[in-house]
Amino acid sequence: MKREYDLANMKSRTNPFPQQLKKQVTLLLRIEVIEYFENKAKDKGISYQELIDLYLQDCMTNQRELSFD
Repeated sequence: MKREYDLANMKSRTNPFPQQLKKQVTLLLRIEVIEYFENKAKDKGISYQELIDLYLQDCMTNQRELSFD
């Protein structure tokens, strides 16, 4: 393996995978839920949609179950 590679002559191409990673959906959420995530997202410097996505990913990864008691 070379120590350095010259990438100046390399051709760029668009990534074909982003559209496969996310799907646009419409959700009806309570106003206070949106406001909560907007405030938390502002503190983190990301969009509230991204924060909701990260939260749902965490729930999925950790197999969190809702309690309906």
